[in-house]
Amino acid sequence: MQNLQELTRLVCQIAREAGAYIRKERESFSQECVERKHAHDYVSYVDKGSEERIVKALRELLPGAGFITEEGSAGHKDEQYVWVVDPLDGTTNFIHGFAPYAVSIALCQGREIVLGVVYEIVGDECFYAWQGGGAYVNGQLVRVGTNGINDALLCLQLPYNSDAYKPVIKQLLVRFYGNVGSIRMIGSAAIALCYVAAGRLDGYAERYIGQWDFMAGALIVKEAGGCVTNYAGDDFFMQGDSVVATNGVVHHALLEGISQAQ
Repeated sequence: MQNLQELTRLVCQIAREAGAYIRKERESFSQECVERKHAHDYVSYVDKGSEERIVKALRELLPGAGFITEEGSAGHKDEQYVWVVDPLDGTTNFIHGFAPYAVSIALCQGREIVLGVVYEIVGDECFYAWQGGGAYVNGQLVRVGTNGINDALLCLQLPYNSDAYKPVIKQLLVRFYGNVGSIRMIGSAAIALCYVAAGRLDGYAERYIGQWDFMAGALIVKEAGGCVTNYAGDDFFMQGDSVVATNGVVHHALLEGISQAQ
C-alpha cells in the first residue's frame, strides 16, 4: 500500500469528484426522485450514483480492499483493509437544498481507522486526516477548541429513530439548554465531527447512526486533539451506533448528561 499521506491526497480527489457530481445533480434535483428507506430516512439516485463512482475509484486505488457502504453496493469478508463510505451524508439536507451535506470516506485496518476524508460540498471544504499525521481542512492544520462546558457550542443531533431517542434528547435539552454557550442541530454527522475537529463546535453526540456516518470524522477529531467515545464512554466505538466527540474539555460533562438522560 502507498504511504498514508499520499493515499489520503488521492482519496480527497475522489471525494471532491463525487462532490462535484452531487453539486451538479442538485441544480436540477426534484423531490419526485426521493425514495424512503424507513420513516424519515431518505435516499435518491444521487446517493446511489455517488456511491458507484466512489467504489469504482477506490477499487482502482487499493485493489483487494473490502467495503462497508451505506447503500450496499459493495461488501467485505476478511480483507486486511476496509473502506467505509457514506456517498452523501446529510441526504435530508440535500433534498431540501439545505447545507451542509458531504461525502465521507474512511479506511480501516482491523480495529484501527487509518485514514479519513470528509468533503463538505456546499462550502467546498475538504477535511482529512491520516493516522499520526494531524488533521486538516483545505491544507490548513486544524485543532479542537478549548471552551469549557459553560461556554460550549454543542451539537445534539436528531436521529431517524425518533421513538427510541425522543426521551433521551428531551432530557439532554433540559440539562444543557441555557447551561452551555448554545446548542445546534446541523443534519450531518460527518460534518458535525469535522466542526468539532476545527474548533467550530466543542461537542457532538448522536445515537442510532451507521459506521459510514462517523468513521472518517472520528479519526479527524482524534488527529485534531479531540476525544471520541461511544455513549458508554468506551474508546472502541467503531462497531456501535453511538458517538460522542468533543474537544476533550467537555467530554465528561457531556457523557454525564447522556448517562442521566438514558
